[in-house]
Amino acid sequence: MSNRREFEIAFVGLKPGIHEFDYEIRDKFFIPYGDQDFSNCNANVKLQLDKHNGFMLLKFDIGGSVDVSCDRCGNPLPLQLWDEFKIVVKMVDNPEEMNDQEEDPDVYYISRGESHLHIANWIYEFINLSIPMQKMCGEDEMGGPKCNKEVLEKLRQMENDVKEEKNPLWKGLDQFKNLE
Repeated sequence: MSNRREFEIAFVGLKPGIHEFDYEIRDKFFIPYGDQDFSNCNANVKLQLDKHNGFMLLKFDIGGSVDVSCDRCGNPLPLQLWDEFKIVVKMVDNPEEMNDQEEDPDVYYISRGESHLHIANWIYEFINLSIPMQKMCGEDEMGGPKCNKEVLEKLRQMENDVKEEKNPLWKGLDQFKNLE
């Protein structure tokens, strides 16, 4: 992944202050990372880099859309991406040791001799973090034209079967319900 130069920022030549970068992320960006839980990625990443002496503040704004599979019915479900992440990058003499000791995930250390900032892994991570854990259409859309009606019917049937089926483990406890 180190050959992906468009995701490297040569910060040494940048003057102190705010610099903005825009990236359009499509499915081919994720090929080096393997299979993903989404497809048709159409993400826009706006990076604001605020350079100071000895450290940089990075603000990633994630927007766009991806297609995921609905956790309820399995059909494709378009999701809007919107999130914001911030990272502080500090320049130190011993970055490996400092990164191992750092407990805050929003602080990252690089060597003072470093000249480029590699942001591809952060973009990958932040797009994935922008996708909710539970991916389902809203209750008002459930059963709509985008849903797999066969799967929804099978889920309803299974739910009714569970309600009707009494667990034999609890069968004998009914006799103690009305005891005083």
